[in-house]
Amino acid sequence: MSGHSKWATTKYRKGAQDKARAKLFAKLIRQLEVAASEGGSDINANATLRTAYAKARDASVPMNTIERAIKRGTGELEGVKYDAISYEGYGPNGIAIIVETLSDNRNRTGSEIKTVFSRNGGSMAEPGSVAWQFSRKAVALFESDKDEDTVLSELLECNIEDLSQKDRVFKVIGEPNTLHDLVSIINTNNWKLVSADNELIASQTIDLKDINEAKKILKLLDALEENDDVQNIYDNASVSDEIMVQIENED
Repeated sequence: MSGHSKWATTKYRKGAQDKARAKLFAKLIRQLEVAASEGGSDINANATLRTAYAKARDASVPMNTIERAIKRGTGELEGVKYDAISYEGYGPNGIAIIVETLSDNRNRTGSEIKTVFSRNGGSMAEPGSVAWQFSRKAVALFESDKDEDTVLSELLECNIEDLSQKDRVFKVIGEPNTLHDLVSIINTNNWKLVSADNELIASQTIDLKDINEAKKILKLLDALEENDDVQNIYDNASVSDEIMVQIENED
């Protein structure tokens, strides 16, 4: 969920992904195929492929699996053609949601996404009616023992837009074209990279202060996540750490 801090919800969503490791692998492999298909197999020349490769390696996808996915994307091996399709909608309490998919069947995927929305208190929206509320940004999470001023001084050359910290974990936000440089600086300083990707960030968020409201939106997001074609989900809900802890304790 895309709140101002996102600390508790990041942990929650990552835990859900780890439980479905095979599904995560399938999504990462699909991203590799599409990136290679659109920009070629050279990681140094294809920024999208470089990002997909890094995500796959961080998730411990086997190297031979990665290589085969890239070859399928470039046509060296037979594979399926996927289209990148985004869907917009609203969840309970008017929460804005964008769902990014990679699909080999546009009609099937659209029907399935629409069904998930309708069954979980949401509705699909017309293209553009939600997207204007989001901007694409480079987002990296990493762990460091350094203080915030020291970390900030190392990242200044990337012209970052925001840096926040909770315990030993830092979150940095910048323009999409700075992602590679951000990751390079993090690695050069031997900070532990947790995640790095170009994400959609909501310009404004809606605070969900009631646990039942939070549960409803989480139920919808989890249901969308279960769809094999779904790659990324972005929303403008903000849930406090306290409410997220209550929800986790109930599971």
